[in-house]
Amino acid sequence: MTGTNATETSARPPRKALNPMVKLVLELGPLALFFAVYSRLGIFAATGVLMAGVVVTLGVSYALLRRVPIMPLVTAAIVLIFGSLTLFFHDETLIKIKPTALYLLFAAALFVGLALKKPILKILFDGALHVTEEGWRILTWRWAFFFMALAVLNEIIWRTQTTDLWVKFKTFGFLPLTLLFALAQAPLIMRTETKAEETADNDF
Repeated sequence: MTGTNATETSARPPRKALNPMVKLVLELGPLALFFAVYSRLGIFAATGVLMAGVVVTLGVSYALLRRVPIMPLVTAAIVLIFGSLTLFFHDETLIKIKPTALYLLFAAALFVGLALKKPILKILFDGALHVTEEGWRILTWRWAFFFMALAVLNEIIWRTQTTDLWVKFKTFGFLPLTLLFALAQAPLIMRTETKAEETADNDF
């Protein structure tokens, strides 16, 4: 019975993954629209467009993968919650604290995962990385503190700078910082990388 299950597991086709360029467009599309609409119509119109954009990207992801990756889903939920509150109360402060809430949520989830010895970061990366358990643990600590740093940075910027500067930093600041941080993890990932087949065997 166990042998049969193992055979069935190994015979499962690998999970579909988005083409990197398609994934980049889906991630940047709503943000680019947010910035473009803000430049012409202001923060509230831009917030509405951002909300519509994240819903569309979820629909496209599902159409291509027949599932929705967890990280875009959580991000979209936070955008819709804070976006709706922003429009309802007509208070731009609410959309400004959305990144803070999102980054703190990610950091908290990672810290809880560490405490429970659950590889939550592996879920967030949606199968994009295959590293040892020690590698996941170190990466989790690093990403958790990085998300906390981004939350603090967002708070400093929106509380001390104009809305115009905050929008520009949200559009052109957070993503480059995240990409640079991700690239900085390459040496660790290379040291702790495992084969996809070995990772799959350890998961079942």
